[in-house]
Amino acid sequence: MINPQFRIGHGFDLHVFADGRKLILGGIEIPFERGLLGHSDADCLLHALSDAILGACGLPDIGTYFPDNDPAFKDLNSSIILKRAIEEALNLGYRCSNIDLTIIAQRPKIGPHIAKMKENISEIAGIEPNLIGIKATTHEKIGSLGREEGIATHAVCLLAAESS
Repeated sequence: MINPQFRIGHGFDLHVFADGRKLILGGIEIPFERGLLGHSDADCLLHALSDAILGACGLPDIGTYFPDNDPAFKDLNSSIILKRAIEEALNLGYRCSNIDLTIIAQRPKIGPHIAKMKENISEIAGIEPNLIGIKATTHEKIGSLGREEGIATHAVCLLAAESS
């Protein structure tokens, strides 16, 4: 079996807002009156990226590795999930070549936090920040995201064979 030189993966995640929780995106806390609901810290950006990496490897999604019915993963820092996805890729002989992320949120304003998110993801993924794109957009007040009911994220990553 020949492994391809490059593999691409896409991930998506969505979480609803909840009172009494911190808002964590890209591994950083963003000041806001609500956080995201989830079994872990509900960092939908790192969840989407982790699924993109696992998908590029042809592996199951993060729920297989970190089931939401396992109390051991309650309030888990999603950086651990991303580290595991990267380890799985490395075990198959791949490293992240570049990452592109989109955050869809009516509020809060994401722009002021992008540099810190890139820095954090760069450190975890072991790639330079200039190889990570993060964009934020609103949902133009359409649908549940437009009504500020939650945040959604898309992630795309390119994995390159270690010998590349």
